[in-house]
Amino acid sequence: MNPLHTKTAAPSYATLLAICCGIAFASYLGSYMRIPVVPLFAVSLQATTLEVGLINAAFLLMCGALSIPVGILSDRWGRKLLITCGLAVSAATSLLLYLSTTPGQLIAIYLFFGTGLAAIGPTLMSYVADFSPATHLGRSYGWYTTAIYSGMSLGPALGGFVAQWLGFKPLFLIAGFFVFLLIWATVFFLPAHASHLSQRPASSGTPAFTRDIFKNRGLLGCWLLTLGGCFGQGMFVTFCPLLTHDYGLSMGEIGLVFTAQAVFNALSRLPFGRLSDRVRSRAWLAALGFVSFAFFLAVFGFCRTLSQFLLVSVALGVTMGLSFTPLGALIAEVAAPEARGLAMGGYNTSIYLGMMLSSAFMGGAINAVGYEISFLLSALLVLVATAGFCRLLRKVPGSGFRVPG
Repeated sequence: MNPLHTKTAAPSYATLLAICCGIAFASYLGSYMRIPVVPLFAVSLQATTLEVGLINAAFLLMCGALSIPVGILSDRWGRKLLITCGLAVSAATSLLLYLSTTPGQLIAIYLFFGTGLAAIGPTLMSYVADFSPATHLGRSYGWYTTAIYSGMSLGPALGGFVAQWLGFKPLFLIAGFFVFLLIWATVFFLPAHASHLSQRPASSGTPAFTRDIFKNRGLLGCWLLTLGGCFGQGMFVTFCPLLTHDYGLSMGEIGLVFTAQAVFNALSRLPFGRLSDRVRSRAWLAALGFVSFAFFLAVFGFCRTLSQFLLVSVALGVTMGLSFTPLGALIAEVAAPEARGLAMGGYNTSIYLGMMLSSAFMGGAINAVGYEISFLLSALLVLVATAGFCRLLRKVPGSGFRVPG
């Protein structure tokens, strides 16, 4: 009997949510153990700043390009199969990192790594939507994203300390073994199908919405803001290790800087989610969050000491929670219910595309004008995206941006 398709008694909503959150937390923990370490490992292999940016860009390119196609495959082949395959790819890339010896190999491995993560994150998000009743979608999304960012919080700190204690290559083996164990946990504990609780009719296809998608100003505005915000986030994720290393921080301290941002990002998601349900306009709340995020992103480039990096990272985490939590809920509002999967696929693509563009282009900018100006330029781009978001939503009913005439 194939364990990927074994039928068991239908578990409750709470049980399914706990399983999905556990898998999400563990998969991102294993992945993010490597995130702050790989740029430094690449430098040890004589990689340039531009090559470090291309390594992350390769990973993000595959995540962005495959988010929608993988979502379509998960509809046809099943969520569990895609999640399990993604975890297998993630584990394999850890072994390949252990065997790598050149920056070019790292770029190729991270292309493969992006394929794996594209099969995990968006597919798990769709799985959560499958079993969540309409009255529980908000809290399901809140708990799920909190689990993801908790994994992102602990992963960099754990990876930084393990790399400092044992070295780069032992860390890659440990991360790979951890994800390998998670594969079996997924096979045995995650049900193959979980749509019995959603109480929502299945979609019969929405070609009209697909044709008219570029007329949905609200959705386009949300995608634009996601793209710009994640350009700024990619600047932090990719080049924070190099900037902090240049000012004398150890690998463990660099992990703490990552952790400070991710912890406060995760902890702020639930309260800001409740706040977004109470305010008159989620769009205004998201815009306020991204303006604040842009300010602290610009400040980060001028930090010099561990305490400064930590304080600004905390502020970045809080403002990211304030930004992305109402934005995610807003996407669910402006998209037609039967096209929500397409909307979330575009959302994930915007996330990875924004981070990829930052990784690909800002390494060259740093070489040309330095870290301070490069972080400032990234912040300005976030502000431009926020202005575009406000303009696109000004005629959307209920957005709060409506103007007379």
